[in-house]
Amino acid sequence: MTRTLIAIVLAAAFGIPTQAARAQSLDAQRPRVLAALLAAESGRFDPAQYPGISAHPVYPWIELASLKREIDTLPTSRAQSFLKRHEGQAVAEAFRALWLPALARRQDWPTLLSAWKPGSNVGLQCAELNARQALGKADGQWTSDAQKLWTSTGKALPDGCDPVWAILSAKGGLPPALRWERIDKAAAEQQPAVIRSVARGLPAAEAALANDYAAFLEGVHPRALGWPRTERSRKIAMRGLMRLAKASPASAEQQLPQYAAALGMDEAERGSVLYEAALWTVASYEPDSARRLAAVPESAYDEKLYEWRVREAMARGDWRAALQAVRKMPKTQRDDSRWRYFEARLAGKTGDEAGARRLFAEAARSPTFHGFLAADRLGQGYALCAWIPNDGAAARNAIARDPAIVRAMELWKLERPGWATSEWNNALARFDDTQRRLAVEVARDNGWFDRAVFSLGKNPDEQRLYELRFPLHHGDTIRREAARHGLDPAWVAAEIRAESIFNPKARSGANAMGLMQVLPSTGAATAKRLGVPWGGAASLYDADTNIALGTAYLRQMEDKYGVPYVAIAAYNAGPAPTARWRSQRPSHDPDFWIETISYKETREYVARVLAFSVIYDWRLNGDALPLTERMHGRTGAKRKSFSCPTAQLPRS
Repeated sequence: MTRTLIAIVLAAAFGIPTQAARAQSLDAQRPRVLAALLAAESGRFDPAQYPGISAHPVYPWIELASLKREIDTLPTSRAQSFLKRHEGQAVAEAFRALWLPALARRQDWPTLLSAWKPGSNVGLQCAELNARQALGKADGQWTSDAQKLWTSTGKALPDGCDPVWAILSAKGGLPPALRWERIDKAAAEQQPAVIRSVARGLPAAEAALANDYAAFLEGVHPRALGWPRTERSRKIAMRGLMRLAKASPASAEQQLPQYAAALGMDEAERGSVLYEAALWTVASYEPDSARRLAAVPESAYDEKLYEWRVREAMARGDWRAALQAVRKMPKTQRDDSRWRYFEARLAGKTGDEAGARRLFAEAARSPTFHGFLAADRLGQGYALCAWIPNDGAAARNAIARDPAIVRAMELWKLERPGWATSEWNNALARFDDTQRRLAVEVARDNGWFDRAVFSLGKNPDEQRLYELRFPLHHGDTIRREAARHGLDPAWVAAEIRAESIFNPKARSGANAMGLMQVLPSTGAATAKRLGVPWGGAASLYDADTNIALGTAYLRQMEDKYGVPYVAIAAYNAGPAPTARWRSQRPSHDPDFWIETISYKETREYVARVLAFSVIYDWRLNGDALPLTERMHGRTGAKRKSFSCPTAQLPRS
């Protein structure tokens, strides 16, 4: 008799529902629960119409949806009862976040303080301060708390904080020194409106100077040449010129010397302006890029500018200068597989073949885009050391029965991802590393795949959980549509992983929808081109439809651009930037072309999709097409094996 069958027999004998039975019960109840939830959200929920539903795990969220509709008139007793019944659960904190602002609007200060819990919401912090003041508790601690909040940021604070500042000011709690502290932070945040607001409480001469500072942040003006030679004046001048450098690098570069001389700006302050001028020039590979990079003091360089110095030389095909730029990077940055690989490539380009092979060997130990490219250069297999834990069904079932995890999975299936994530985070706050990993397995089994991306990685070994981090779902559809359009199914799976992490209901801010994040306009045009019915934008939430149209669009991109690596760039950035990058560097090798893409998002996207393609090839087939061949769309090369190098073995 199998372990599963034994469990079923024992459960039946003792009246204990099995995990499978519980899941089937929840599945059966889901349509009725969704109907109740929709009714609650629209203000039509009557518990009598849904007998027995109060026993369902997500019933508290149905209650929350109903209470939200009457939050401004909700009797205190009902609110307090809800909080007490669900204390310690995510739903209680979600309700508290709605209830406290309602109490502030009612000015029910005693109830607000009784329900208060510290948090990061500035508006609620001000509500708590208002409550304490109204109840006669504006003591020394109140003043200290209000001052701390006042200086916590340079950004604008909610209108509900205005009474706090008015009382604090009247009590003498906002002296000029504290106002200047907030002005300094506002300048660092490029918030001239905040500076003007704060300056109203300064003496007239100081207020005039603060307002002139705000004006300089908005537009560089010559009055600054007469400012007092103080650190604050120098910082304001620096920040105003930095802002100008982003819009007009040449103008900032031209005006910097007079302000530096008048105010006594030091090398770091001048370097910050020159840094911005160089960065906003080189990001578009403008003609002055190399000169402006050279003008930045080495002390002002950070990892971003070190990278751009390499890319700028690469874009010009100056391999020797690019190699020198890599070797000026800090060791921790240079040791990354990306820059190990490019140091090797550039060493080879400049004649140091032995050095190149040594560096390729170091980079090839990494299971990354550049590590795979390095292995191709050496003609060796790929490094990948997968960790496939075997904790057993009992351990995972114990996590699956955790009440917060049960609620999280149900809310995910009810398409309430925000609530689901709240329950998930509440559970994981209690879990150790093993329980957290098992929870990710439970989420995967329930079709919530992105938990492996957002919840793993606290320790480096979790990066080796490839079967969790690279899920395979809708495999038959992926293979069918890839074959129909002559594409590698590993590429299609990689696109889905990069675009939506296999969430069929994903939707971007730009209205890209579904697994492959297809825009409705693209979906309609692709359907018309294929001669298939178009069911409207909502049809993109259907997995089969989305994969069919997304894969056809990938085929269209490859036909247009000729090679997958350019097609991937176009899929992410669109045709206009891709055409510009092709015209700027038409003869560059694929690896250099990808690295010199000016959009960070697209540059990393192309590398990510290509690396994911190798890993999905391994998942689908156990071996992989060489990445160098894959980038060119060549599918006939000898496939590569995978092995686990010592460097990737788990630590004891």
